[in-house]
Amino acid sequence: MQTPVQSAAARPAPVAGQADSVRAGERGIVSAADPRAADAGAQMLRLGGSATDAAIATMLALSVVEPQSSGIGGGGFLVAGDAAGHVATIDGRETAPAAADPRWFYVDGKPLSVPEAIPGGRSVGVPGSLRLAALAHEQRGVLSWRTLFQPAIRLARDGFVVTPRLYMMLSRYPGTAGFDPAGRALYFGEDGKPKPVGTVIRNPALATFLESIAGRGADAFYSGDNAATLAAKVGTAPRNPAPMTTADIAAYRAVPRDPVCAPYRTWRICGMGPPSSGATTVYAVLKQLERFDLKALGPDNPVFWHLLAESERLAYADRDRYLADPAFVSVPVRGLTDPGYLAERSRLISETTTIAAVGAGTPPQATALLAPAPQQEEHGTSHFVAIDRNGNAVSYTSTVESAFGSGVIVNGYFLNNELTDFNIVPDKDGLATANRVEPGKRPRSSMAPTLIYGPDGALVMAVGAAGGATIPAQVIRTIIGVLDWNLPVARALALPVLFAPGGDAVYIEKGSALEAMAPALQALGHAKVTAIEMPLKSNAVVRAGERWVGGADPRSEGAAVAQ
Repeated sequence: MQTPVQSAAARPAPVAGQADSVRAGERGIVSAADPRAADAGAQMLRLGGSATDAAIATMLALSVVEPQSSGIGGGGFLVAGDAAGHVATIDGRETAPAAADPRWFYVDGKPLSVPEAIPGGRSVGVPGSLRLAALAHEQRGVLSWRTLFQPAIRLARDGFVVTPRLYMMLSRYPGTAGFDPAGRALYFGEDGKPKPVGTVIRNPALATFLESIAGRGADAFYSGDNAATLAAKVGTAPRNPAPMTTADIAAYRAVPRDPVCAPYRTWRICGMGPPSSGATTVYAVLKQLERFDLKALGPDNPVFWHLLAESERLAYADRDRYLADPAFVSVPVRGLTDPGYLAERSRLISETTTIAAVGAGTPPQATALLAPAPQQEEHGTSHFVAIDRNGNAVSYTSTVESAFGSGVIVNGYFLNNELTDFNIVPDKDGLATANRVEPGKRPRSSMAPTLIYGPDGALVMAVGAAGGATIPAQVIRTIIGVLDWNLPVARALALPVLFAPGGDAVYIEKGSALEAMAPALQALGHAKVTAIEMPLKSNAVVRAGERWVGGADPRSEGAAVAQ
């Protein structure tokens, strides 16, 4: 598992109007991984825009200021809810080209390693971000499409400052960021070193292209010169060239999906269904813990973290066997969220011992005989939340997968390496894996944009995270912090993270309070407790009385900005 280190103090300068709370019903708020992007969303709210308008403007601005993480060369998932509790989701996950097959990442009969597979053309999926944005805008946008692009265009044209986090990522992944000559010219000096913190970077190619999309709509991305250039660069990349056609790009569609909504204690948890594994995994962990008095245990008790580890082990085992693109695999979503099934799984959890061997269960409606297999997960990801004055909310996670994606640049933006989120080896023990590569298929993701409603039906929380397979774990600890422990959102987002992705391995956040609890966890039976640096980056907005309070993980550069 890749785990890029983050700087706890890596924050850009504040933007005008930055605030972490607003009065509900009077003003809106945006929380994002970069205050300049959050401000782009808040600008839309100031103009009378909807939460959807704000979220789209935030995504576009992140394409400029956070090129290592997300943007128009990637994809994402959007969960939208109104004040009455109606929830809808859109799947903008990237797709494999028509030429793809289960052995897409094999060379001379042998599978590539993930690091070998990432750079160049073969890892690139057809991007979904702009089709997602266009569909969301059609459904819930208020402002003009062109208006949403203006902050991002200004940032690309007039320049943005290199932050400590961007500099760190350029230093950590110079081979990817500088893979393409355009990337080297933008982000590195003549000495070959990343441009230092405080440097103003201008991206005129991206500014011009964003102006084209603002005027012509998403078709400017999926047809014409951009599509031809994209296909050509994927097909002629100096490493891992692969066939992608303009027909593959033109055929891309964002897909409305049914949300996954289910009760946890007195709340209703809603999230993104397959091909995301986020909602089912988050919900399973919470529901399996529901019978325990988490409030009494609290965050300082090793028993809580033991219980969390056991619940994650069970949920991730089910995730690895069953979750994939529902157009290709029958995913038993109802079974995976069935209260009876999760109660049965919960009975495997003990406060005093560990489960000796964790395997996937057999939820209701599970029909496919598939092999469980984890896969490489996204590390170039960003989450953001927007709530407008009418109480409409959007929780949106966007990604290019690894840092700087595939390293290939078209019109100033990085193309994703999302296809390495498939299982590179397509079968295990003679059985196909659910998440193997297939033409037109969308790879499984851990992204978990989430909305939570209270017993009165009103929205109480919007949350999500970035950080690959740790995303559900980050979202879960924040939810428990706010709902079970009544912590302010800032404190909940600052809680340490424990990640138990199956088997008997338990990872705890290096440098956190969990390190002191490692002996206690080992005494409870967790033999493999390892402290590691984790790619943590969460954002949330919570209802606190008559106010919306926004927060961002203190390990990130994130901020909440009011309109």
